Amino acid sequence: MEELTLTTPALLFSAISLIMLAYTNRFLAYAAVIRNLHDRYLEKMDASLIAQIKNLKLRLNLTRWMQIFGIVSLLLCVLTMFLIYIDYHILAVWIFGIALILLLLSLALLVREIQISIRALSLHLSDIESHLKKK
Repeated sequence: MEELTLTTPALLFSAISLIMLAYTNRFLAYAAVIRNLHDRYLEKMDASLIAQIKNLKLRLNLTRWMQIFGIVSLLLCVLTMFLIYIDYHILAVWIFGIALILLLLSLALLVREIQISIRALSLHLSDIESHLKKK
């Protein structure tokens, strides 16, 4: 196996930073939608809004765990670099491996969240289509 150098974990910095930016944008979009749904629910207590709120709550939860795993992955990359710097190479390799696994988990949660989002949007589209057919 090739020796782990400082540049290897450093390469993940930009990737993880971009991923975290995307996760934050998703979070902010959900926050806006939830505030909108909250106001709509207070005006008209519709059962369909409850289902949308539950769906958003699940997606928000997934986004939170995506962010947590991504942040911990980044922290472990920094720790890896420090361990390499102080010549603890074996431990650095293991910590870097854990960082990669956490990044994989974060991305897997993203895939799951996208599936849930697509299903929710499909329900909205089918609702619109059913209204169009009635007219």
